[in-house]
Amino acid sequence: MFRFWQKAALIFILVIGLFIGSLKVTSAQVIRNPIPDSDFPIAQSVEVPPETTLIYVSGQVPSVVDESAKPDSIAAYGNTKTQTVNVLKEIQSILESLNLTMGDVVKMQAFIVGDPDNEGQMDFGGFMEGYTQFFGTKTQPNLPARSAMQVAGLVNPGWLVEIEVVAVKS
Repeated sequence: MFRFWQKAALIFILVIGLFIGSLKVTSAQVIRNPIPDSDFPIAQSVEVPPETTLIYVSGQVPSVVDESAKPDSIAAYGNTKTQTVNVLKEIQSILESLNLTMGDVVKMQAFIVGDPDNEGQMDFGGFMEGYTQFFGTKTQPNLPARSAMQVAGLVNPGWLVEIEVVAVKS
C-alpha cells in the first residue's frame, strides 16, 4: 500500500503532467532563408513549421484596365508591370479576406507570357517592377520562395501574367 507521501507525490506528478499537457505549444516561426550573397528579392527556401495551416490561392489573372480596348487584347489588361500589380492586388485582397497579408506568402509561381512588343520574350523587368511593390519593401520585407516562368499563353490572349501563391496561417 502507498503511504501518504507516496500518494501525494503521485497526485502531484499527475497534476503537473495534466498542466504541462494542456499548455499550448507556441507556434514555431516561418524561416525564410535568403539567397547567399544576393539581394535578389526572393527567398532561396522557406521552412514552414508542421502546425502551420497552408492556404493555396488559385492562379489569379488580371482584370480589365481599359474598357474601350478589345476584350482579348493586351491593351485591355495593360503591360506586364500593370498586369502584375493588378494580379498582386487581387491576391492581396483574397488574403485580407482570410485575415492574412502578403507577408504570409511563402511560395509563389508566376506564369508570364512572352510579350509581342518584347520580341516574344517575357518582360521580366516589368514583372519585377510590379513584384517589388509588394515584396521586399520596408513595410513588407518577407520574401517568398518563387518561380517565374515564361509560358506559351494563358486562356485569354490579352493576359500576360497569372500568379498563384501559398500562404501560411499560424
